[in-house]
Amino acid sequence: MSAATVSWTGSMAPPVVRHELTYSLRRSRTLCGSLLTLFTCLITLAALCPLASVLYMLIVRGSKFLTWASLSELPPAAFQSGGGFGNALIGTLLTVGIAAVLSVPCGILGAIYLAEIGANTRIAQATRLTAKVLTGFPSILAGVFAYGAVVLVTGGYSAVAGGIALSILMLPIIMLTAEEALRLVPAKMREAAIGMGATPTQVVWRVLVPAALPGMMTGVLLAVARAAGETAPLLFTALFSNYWPCSNGQLELMQPTSSLAVFIYNYSSMPFESQVELAWGAALVLVIMVLCFNLAGQLLARKTVR
Repeated sequence: MSAATVSWTGSMAPPVVRHELTYSLRRSRTLCGSLLTLFTCLITLAALCPLASVLYMLIVRGSKFLTWASLSELPPAAFQSGGGFGNALIGTLLTVGIAAVLSVPCGILGAIYLAEIGANTRIAQATRLTAKVLTGFPSILAGVFAYGAVVLVTGGYSAVAGGIALSILMLPIIMLTAEEALRLVPAKMREAAIGMGATPTQVVWRVLVPAALPGMMTGVLLAVARAAGETAPLLFTALFSNYWPCSNGQLELMQPTSSLAVFIYNYSSMPFESQVELAWGAALVLVIMVLCFNLAGQLLARKTVR
């Protein structure tokens, strides 16, 4: 309940009524709000428990085998101990890098068209709808498409085929995020640039893109985080290899290439304890990579356009 007190601020001034609010669970609205808050906290804790248990298990079991040797050496043979997953780490960076080179320019250019050039055209509406559909596209279908379009055409598995499969998954995330970042740029910045005589191209590349860059980078990092943890597309495209993805100091992009996700998939089911231990270490490294990309994306997302 609330109580009202009356105070005088002057001889000629009207009285000022001050309401003092009290918190009471006897009121149905207050009781309902408290129960919903408690229920939300319990649901949040229930959702965090599986995540915390997985992280705890990875840290306890994976940190034991996370050494410099495991990050820099090739996988061991069947009955040997030691070794590492350095080739899988390099292969992951290589395939994700190829995917980023293919998807980032296309995604940003597509976002500029959707937000500035042809925002209300039928082509833009169809493109926007297709991008939204692709965000829920099963990753294995991207691998099947790249297998038929690249692997069968080139005659072998390769890092390029894996990068193309991952770029299909990254492209819609980058495009939609970049479009939203461009739309959040205040109209006064656009109008000021036009008033100073800037051409449409100068407005886009010298005003809008720099202002929306934090939001664009957020989408890029989130897309990279998703691509780094994908396994199914790489099974159809890059496959696996126990060797370095380079020879005589040159990268071999058209050869089967290992990756952390496929490495974990293969070695976690091995009957040899040394290889299972390496799978735990690789899983911890992969989780740390994905977590870093997600945290970087969240930090950039806080830099809103003013």
